[in-house]
Amino acid sequence: MSASRLSAWLPVLAWAAVIFALSSIPHLGTGLGTWDTILRKGAHVTEYAIFGLLLARAIGRELPAFLLGVGYAITDEIHQHFVSGRHASPIDVLIDTIGLALGIFVVRRLFQTRPVPGTGQVS
Repeated sequence: MSASRLSAWLPVLAWAAVIFALSSIPHLGTGLGTWDTILRKGAHVTEYAIFGLLLARAIGRELPAFLLGVGYAITDEIHQHFVSGRHASPIDVLIDTIGLALGIFVVRRLFQTRPVPGTGQVS
């Protein structure tokens, strides 16, 4: 594997491992009631937005990055089904999907070329 491919995919693999490790924590909760739910769902969006950003950067195409991320989100929920005190939730896959879309959107906005007004060139 070339150095550039490695530098593109290593962050993806590292972040996937972080998600897996967080999903492996049994009985995850803060005991803060409604705030606990808000914090956990916000964490889902954030961790998958980062994952989407990294996937889009590594793959270079939005749809394959999105589909790979959704596939990982599904397997992550299946994994949580087997962790004590955790459960699999289709709602969490939906929340993860929203995070992926946000992360991919950010990459698209950061790296899209734009015409420079009055020059006919793109930046």
